[in-house]
Amino acid sequence: MHALFVMGSPLAAASVLSFDFTQNTPLQSLTLYLFLASTAAMGAGALFFFLMRTNVESAYRSSLVISGVICSIACFHYLKMTTIYQSTGGEFPTALRYVDWLLTTPLILVQFPLLLRLGDTATRFFVQLVVFDVGMIVTAFIAETSPVGSQAWWGFFTVACFLELLIVVVIYLSLGAAIEAAPRPLARALQAMRQFILIGWAVYPIGFLMAFSGNGELREIIYNVADVLNKVGFGLVAYQGVQALSYSVD
Repeated sequence: MHALFVMGSPLAAASVLSFDFTQNTPLQSLTLYLFLASTAAMGAGALFFFLMRTNVESAYRSSLVISGVICSIACFHYLKMTTIYQSTGGEFPTALRYVDWLLTTPLILVQFPLLLRLGDTATRFFVQLVVFDVGMIVTAFIAETSPVGSQAWWGFFTVACFLELLIVVVIYLSLGAAIEAAPRPLARALQAMRQFILIGWAVYPIGFLMAFSGNGELREIIYNVADVLNKVGFGLVAYQGVQALSYSVD
């Protein structure tokens, strides 16, 4: 949270990071460049999804729009996070990162019931996934802002992990039969999309535990790479599925 308030201070101006990589530590330069690269990747992803929405059946265009919105939100936040990290001499924009996750991760999850077109039953899955996800992000942020290793730090982290497990249960078990029954191109895409939630999202609890190491730059690098894969990559898999379905001859 401190990073959001030091941007305009004399201290921040005196300790600004340079875009000349030789003027920073190697990890600082790598982190700064990855913030910039992530901003560009999110922006390119948003543009791609918005342009490609007319390339699929009208029933599935909303999925492309949502993917575009996810990447647009992330692009904006990554632009701000880059500025914060660079202008403060390496302060980590933790609060802004959680704001981004709070807005984008529910949109990622609602892609599952949306693509499955479950009718009236879709509402129940929308609500379950959004409630579990918002609870996960909020409790993780409370843990993040608690003293490392404290009772609150471990307690809220455990709750966040439990809620993430419930999300996995919903998309693997509760929605499993519907995914298997979907048309083949869409089913393959949804099966791959589940891997982003099971494996890709597992990076974030691991990154949280890296607070013990004190190596913040390495954690930011991991988060930046994971965010691009879990947003742009996830959207590309969804697009591939609905695009293949749109042109399927089966």
